Amino acid sequence: MARGSTTALVGAAAVTLLASAGASQEGGTRPSAARARADRIVAQMTLDEKIALVHGLFPPMAAGKTREELIPSAGHIDGLPRLGIPIVRESDASLGVANQVEQRKGDVATALPSSLATAASFDPATARAGGAMIGAEARAKRFNVLLAGGVNLTRDPWNGRNFEYLGEDPLLAGEMAGAHIAGVQSNRIVSTVKHFALNAQETGRMVADARIGEAALRMSDLLAFQIAIEKGRPGSVMCAYNKVNGDWACENDFLLNKVLKRDWGYPGWVMSDWGGVHSTAKAVTAGLDQQSGQELDRALYLGAPLKDAVQKGQVPVGRLDDMVARYLTGLIETGAYDAPPPAAAQPINYGRNADVAQAAAEAGIVLLKNENGVLPIARTARRIVVIGGNADVGVLSGGGSSQVRSVGGAPVEIPLAYGGSASFARITYHASSPLAALRRALPDARIDYLDGRNLSATLAAASQADLAIIFATQWTTEADDVPNLRLPDHQDALIAAVAGVQPRTVAVLETGGPVLMPWIDKVPAVVQAWYPGQRGGEAIANILSGRVNPSGRLPITYPADEKQPVRPLPIGLNRVAASDPAVYGIVQAESFPIDYVEGADVGYRWYERKRLKPLFPFGHGLSYTSFRYAAPVVTGGRTLTVTLDVINTGERAGADVPQVYVAREGSTAPMRLAAFRRVELKPGETKRVTLTAEPRVIADYDTRLPGWRIAAGRYRVAVGRDATDRSLVSTVTMAAATMKP
Repeated sequence: MARGSTTALVGAAAVTLLASAGASQEGGTRPSAARARADRIVAQMTLDEKIALVHGLFPPMAAGKTREELIPSAGHIDGLPRLGIPIVRESDASLGVANQVEQRKGDVATALPSSLATAASFDPATARAGGAMIGAEARAKRFNVLLAGGVNLTRDPWNGRNFEYLGEDPLLAGEMAGAHIAGVQSNRIVSTVKHFALNAQETGRMVADARIGEAALRMSDLLAFQIAIEKGRPGSVMCAYNKVNGDWACENDFLLNKVLKRDWGYPGWVMSDWGGVHSTAKAVTAGLDQQSGQELDRALYLGAPLKDAVQKGQVPVGRLDDMVARYLTGLIETGAYDAPPPAAAQPINYGRNADVAQAAAEAGIVLLKNENGVLPIARTARRIVVIGGNADVGVLSGGGSSQVRSVGGAPVEIPLAYGGSASFARITYHASSPLAALRRALPDARIDYLDGRNLSATLAAASQADLAIIFATQWTTEADDVPNLRLPDHQDALIAAVAGVQPRTVAVLETGGPVLMPWIDKVPAVVQAWYPGQRGGEAIANILSGRVNPSGRLPITYPADEKQPVRPLPIGLNRVAASDPAVYGIVQAESFPIDYVEGADVGYRWYERKRLKPLFPFGHGLSYTSFRYAAPVVTGGRTLTVTLDVINTGERAGADVPQVYVAREGSTAPMRLAAFRRVELKPGETKRVTLTAEPRVIADYDTRLPGWRIAAGRYRVAVGRDATDRSLVSTVTMAAATMKP
C-alpha cells in the first residue's frame, strides 16, 4: 500500500470542503454519483427495510436476533440481499482489530503503539501505514467497518483515553487522523472519525455537559475533526456520549446538522456511540442516522418507535430516506458496498504487519532528556541492570475498547475488580520483552533484571552496574480517568533511589500520557516510550542501543507540577457512582457541567497564555545527532509560506521536525502551530523545504460572517523545534481573507 506523502501541511485549496463530494439534497448541493446511487436503492425499499438499516446489534448481547452469523465484536447490521446491500460487521480498531477480553477465542491481531505514540512521529505517512495495516487485517477477519479515527483533543492530561487520541493540537491531530482513516479505507472498508465532539474525559463521560463558545470550539476540537474529515473522507462519523452546551452529542442539532452536514457538506452517516442514544424524534431530527449497539441503550429508539413516528408524521419520510441514503453513501464511497467481507477468514502476514507496528513505535518514541551522552548505550557498558515495569516479559498497553489481543499472547493480564472499565478491560501486556531485545542488541554486555520489589537488592545491583535502566509504567483506560499525574505504586521513589546510587540512570516511561517527574534533576536520561505496541520491546531496545536514532516529538505538553493544567483533577470525580459491570462499563449519574474556560487555547497555547513553563513543551524531542536551520524566507500575502534549509550537522542519520507557529502582531492570543514537516537527513545533508501554513490556523472564526477571517496586517512567524522555541522569529504581512465555515 502506498505510504503517501510525508508532508503534513494543508494549503488554502484544502478549505474547499466535502460538499463537492456529495452532500444530501437538503444541503443544496448537487448529489455525488454515490449519493445518487444510494437514493435509487432507497426508492426500492419498504419502510421495514429502511428501519432495519438504521439500528445495529451488539453481538455479545444479541443472540437470536438475526439469522446471520454474529461474530463476537462491536456491532452487526444485517444486509439486504435482494438489493445487494451487504452485511456490516463492525470492530473496535483504534490500535488494531480489537478483541478486548478475548470474545473470539484464539483470535489475535497486530497491535500498533498508542495513537499518542503515532502522533509523536509527526508523520502522516506513519499514520497511514498503520491504518492500512489495520484495515487489511480487519477485512481478512471479515469486518468492513472499523471504529477508528479518534481525534478528540487532549484538554486534560489525566484523561484515561488520551493514549487513543492524537494530542492537543488541532492541525497535528487532524492531519494524523485523516491519514490513518485514509489508510484504513484503502482496503475498501469504512473507518469512522470519533467521538464528535468534546469527549475529552472519561469520568462521567455518559453525563458530562461540555460547555464552550462556538468560535472557540470551531478553532479547536472542531477544526481537528474538519481537517481529519477532509483528509481521510471517513464513511461515518461517530457522535459522542457527552452533552455539548446542553444537548446530547448524538442529538445535537448544532453539531450534526449545522456544522457537520450543512457547513462541511459531509455526505456519510452519523452513527451513535454504543449506549449514546436518548430519544427517537429529537435524535433523528437533530441529525443522528443510526443507533449502534442497540442493546446498550435504554430502548431501541430507532426501531419500532422510529417506525411509529414516521407513520404518525412526527418524523418525515424524507428524513428516514436521508438516514438510509447516508448509510449507503458511506459504504459506496469507501468501496465497502461493492466489496463485502469475505465468507471465510483470510490468511494474514503477521510478520510483515509487526514490522509496521515496530516502525511506528520507533518513529514515535521521544528522547526527553539526555545529559552527558548517557544514550545511546555505549559499547563500553559491560554490566547493565534493567529494573521494573515487567520488562522481562513485555510492554504495557492501554485498556478499553481499543485493546488488541496481539500476536504472541499476553504474558501479563490482570482482571479488574471495580471501575468503569471492569467489564471490558484488563491490564494487559504485549509479549515483547525489552530485556530480551536489549540482550540481543548488546550481546557483549551482561544485562540483569530485577523487578524492583526488593529495594536493597535493587540498589545494590544498580550501584555495581555501569548503567541502570528503570522501566516505569502507568496504566490508563477508557471509562476511567487517572486520579493524578504521579506514577503509581511508589515508582517515583524507586526511580529517585536508583538514581541516588547510579549516576548513569535511564528512565523509560510506558504511560498513557504526561506524568510528573519529581526525580527529573537526578536522572540524566529519560525516554518516553508510550504504549509501544506488540514490537515495543524491540523498538525500545533499538532506541536505547542507538540502532535507531530517536525522532519523536511530544504531541502533548508535560506539566512541571499538578497546578499547571487548566483543571488539576478530573471534573466530577466525586459525582460518579460505581458502574454496573453488566452494562459494558457505562456509568449512570447526574449530569454535571465542564466549563472549558481555556476555549481554543488548548495545551501549549494555555501555557503561553498563562506564561507557564512546562516540564517539557509540545513539539519537544531530542536526537543523537544535531540539526540547524538556515536561510529562511517567509512570504505572506494570501498564503503564508516558510522556506528554509534543514541541515544535519551531526554524524548520524536522523529526522528533524521543523514547526511553524503564527500569531497576529499586537494580539494577546498565543502562537498556534500552522505547519510542520518531518525531514529525514543523512549526516551532513541539507534539504531545502517549504512549509505552507494552514489558513484556518492563521484566521480566527467569526460567528458574524459566519466563517473564518484572516485580518489584514502583520503576523509573527516562529520557526522552531517546539512550541516555546523563539530563536527564529520574523514578521510577514497577510492580506485580508475570509473562508466558509
